[in-house]
Amino acid sequence: MSLQPMHRVQRFARSVFSTAPSPEQIAWASSFLTEPESRLFLRMPNVDQSHCVGVARSVAANLDRVDLEESDPAAVWLMAAALLHDVGKSVSGLGTYGRVVATLSETLGGSEMGAHWAERGGMTRKVGLYMQYPQLGSDLLALADSDPRVTAWAAEHHLPPEQWTLPLNCALLLQQADDGRL
Repeated sequence: MSLQPMHRVQRFARSVFSTAPSPEQIAWASSFLTEPESRLFLRMPNVDQSHCVGVARSVAANLDRVDLEESDPAAVWLMAAALLHDVGKSVSGLGTYGRVVATLSETLGGSEMGAHWAERGGMTRKVGLYMQYPQLGSDLLALADSDPRVTAWAAEHHLPPEQWTLPLNCALLLQQADDGRL
């Protein structure tokens, strides 16, 4: 995960001022998820739910870029990937300020420290778990029998494009929606 200062500042501001998704937004999101995936989505903190609903709304508005429509059954996995790409963050239990610490720790200490820190206790463990959230999310989704593309995107969404296993046009749509570039 790279620092991306402008993106991080924007995400921090949205986190501080974020509200919980409305019941209508939750119902809309759940329409693309299986029951186990819905349970994972509802375990996510409100800030992550709101962010992921926003990402999914952006994806839905731009499905024509991948020759799909929201009502197309082939779009379900793409919508689920948008809604669940950050599900691994729920494992750490960190709030907004703890996530700032984790992001800075990863930038300064290197991502390989996450596994070591996760073996510790207290705040150090939480930071270590947060640093591993893409893989933890992928593991949670695999246990929920999610579509393999949803599982892959959770693990790959911070990797460089040459390491993505999804169709490039779909992965770019997901990434641009996540980064607020749509």
